[in-house]
Amino acid sequence: MKMVPVPPQGFGNFFEGDCYIINQSRNSGQTADIHYWVGNYSSQDEQGAAAIYVTQLDEYLGGSPVQHREVQGSESSRFKSYFKNGLIYKKGGVSSGFHHVETNFYNILRLLHVKGRKHVTAKEVEVSWNSFNNGDIFLLDVGKAIVQWNGPQSNRQEKLKAVLLAQDIRDRERGGRAQIGIVEGQYEEDSPEWMRIMNGVLGQRTWHLKEAIPDDPELTPNGNVRLYHVSDNSGNLLVQEMATQPLTQDLLRSTDCYIVDQGGSCVMVWKGRRASKEERQAALSRAVGFIKAKSYPPNTKVEVMTEGGESAMFKHLFKSWREKGQTQGLGTTYSLGNIANVSPVKFDVMELHARPEVAAKQRMVDDASGDVLVWRIENLELAEVSRSTYGQFYGGDCYLVLYTYVKSHQQQYILYMWQGRHATQDEITACAYQAVNVDGKYNGAPVQVRVVMGKEPRHFLAIFKGKLIIFEGGTGRRGVVNPERGARLFQVRGTDELNTKATEVPARASSLNTNDVFLLKTDHMCYLWYGKGCSGDERVMGRAMSDVLSKQDKKVVMEGQEPTEFWIALGGKAPYANDKRLQREEPLHSPRLFECSNQTGCFRMTEVDDFAQSDLDEEDVMLLDTWEEIYLWIGKSANHSETKDAHDYALEYLRTHPAGRDLDTPIFTVKQGYEPPTFTGWFYAWDPHKWMFILNTVIQYSDTSLITIHTGGTMSPPAGGFNHYLDPEVLVNKSPSQLPYGVDASQREAYLSPVDFETLLGTTRSDFQRLPKWRQDDLKKKAGLF
Repeated sequence: MKMVPVPPQGFGNFFEGDCYIINQSRNSGQTADIHYWVGNYSSQDEQGAAAIYVTQLDEYLGGSPVQHREVQGSESSRFKSYFKNGLIYKKGGVSSGFHHVETNFYNILRLLHVKGRKHVTAKEVEVSWNSFNNGDIFLLDVGKAIVQWNGPQSNRQEKLKAVLLAQDIRDRERGGRAQIGIVEGQYEEDSPEWMRIMNGVLGQRTWHLKEAIPDDPELTPNGNVRLYHVSDNSGNLLVQEMATQPLTQDLLRSTDCYIVDQGGSCVMVWKGRRASKEERQAALSRAVGFIKAKSYPPNTKVEVMTEGGESAMFKHLFKSWREKGQTQGLGTTYSLGNIANVSPVKFDVMELHARPEVAAKQRMVDDASGDVLVWRIENLELAEVSRSTYGQFYGGDCYLVLYTYVKSHQQQYILYMWQGRHATQDEITACAYQAVNVDGKYNGAPVQVRVVMGKEPRHFLAIFKGKLIIFEGGTGRRGVVNPERGARLFQVRGTDELNTKATEVPARASSLNTNDVFLLKTDHMCYLWYGKGCSGDERVMGRAMSDVLSKQDKKVVMEGQEPTEFWIALGGKAPYANDKRLQREEPLHSPRLFECSNQTGCFRMTEVDDFAQSDLDEEDVMLLDTWEEIYLWIGKSANHSETKDAHDYALEYLRTHPAGRDLDTPIFTVKQGYEPPTFTGWFYAWDPHKWMFILNTVIQYSDTSLITIHTGGTMSPPAGGFNHYLDPEVLVNKSPSQLPYGVDASQREAYLSPVDFETLLGTTRSDFQRLPKWRQDDLKKKAGLF
């Protein structure tokens, strides 16, 4: 009944007979989530002990973390997002004598049933052909080989996720020394070597496999959101309903505790800051008691939070939400509790070692003062990198970074494998191979961490002391001259030496973001561009980074006061992410990203936590909710039915939203490869070349508040069947009855070609869209288009 640390190699592995506690910090340690995970075969005593430890940990951290109860097989999307390569459910547990994974241990025989497209889970099943079916993917793990068998009805995304899981098992549990083979279920004869292994373990199959098993549909809210007041009278739990959706923030009093019931899909407990200690400590058990009283399924999701530390999902249930003490501008916000009180700069190394909860809170094994060695993969071998260039990583290279620190008078190691976005597959493979060699030199002691370009963990940033620069392409190899690229633009994010990095982005005005610092390096000058939303700490780090990047003269440029030569270096002015809301105050609601799917026969939305551009999959339709607008992102391989119904999905999302959303909220439909800056601005370090498309957009407004972005050259009008631009003669100075069939008289300009548009209205289409409505109408009247 004690809390025992799980080794990093075991992260993502869960024994079905055990309970686990996961502490995850966010926003540079200012906020945190504490999850306790309940295995299907864990005892009531273990579940009770886990709940008590969660409450104690929450109190120790000042009451600010959000607490979550997770049940095996029904984990929240946030929980799954911590384990990017998937969850593995293992048979047994501590009581059965099982222990977590040991690196380089090969005496293994297991069969994993893999399910999921966005978040993968793998469950140990009987090692037999009887466990297989035609629709899913199975991993046969025999220690020195992992065979992936793809069901004939499995899709590309599921296969890719399963490969990543297999690679993760190989790298984490076998030190990269196991072979991975893939067998396509409908073409087994094409993989005789791997089938020989499978048949040797499973026997020869002489019967047809079972048909595909449909995924379990996620529980969706089946009723209104309701707010309950909770009190404890003489030991009895009293619950009184107070309100139904839409809820308002003034219903919550600081002296009380409340339960928000999201239609049975999730139960949230809100603890007032001045509620009694007994009430706060009993919050988690009250939620479980509420679920039993309502006869909800035992796997119903539970969240517990304290006033001032509410989750984004909780705030989205209210018509409006304002933070206490919210100030103008994007200054530093301090959270409730002890988490924000620990300065990210000042570390007590002994305390980090003696108190793992502090290390977990900071996501730092130490204060980043250890020794660093960096190698680059050159000709598939290791080449030492000059210390004068430590921290400079090129997208065309792969690197190994060995970090050494001392704990309890013993040397400890972390081996980072950094993979450039444009490195060759041979280099990526060689990087993994060389990591095995380095690991062997240190007797398997290093913790190996695969780092994908753009996804660097905080400790990786910290060991380079605010000098981490990521170049989009090219190489750092000695003697190799990178192609001349002209002006180069770098986006700087971070507030101190431990969390700052500079990422190269396309040298175009559309890459700018009002909330950040950018460095523009030209042949003769280095410009420091300060967006209106960046803080003083960010400016200081931007200045320090500019000294690393360039020895040229520096010139500070404030947003809105750019000299002509600045725009010339960027190829001219262009729209960029400069939302005025971000200048005047913090957004009231955090943006949320959802995957939309009808693959199970009914519409489902699955939230993607901590989202990035890489979460936009070409087979998906995604919904981005920024509160004041809805974006529908259409992947190029999304199925026709989902694409056709996407707008209806968005309207249904607004219509059923518990906060009583405005049904006239603008809905943007964005095609993959043609994303405008108002969309990409919500993603950090957006890469416009990711899908190798040329941006040439036409924006069309229709009377349903739907904004559709089309490829240049053709355009569908708001109503009717035209698929080409119209001659101005049929649009100018015509009454509505004289217009061609299906043309929207109020949007005639949408049917003009770019050349005709500029000739008639005297401005480009993009500049026209930025004008106020009265000015647009005035230009249309003068052109005969009103």
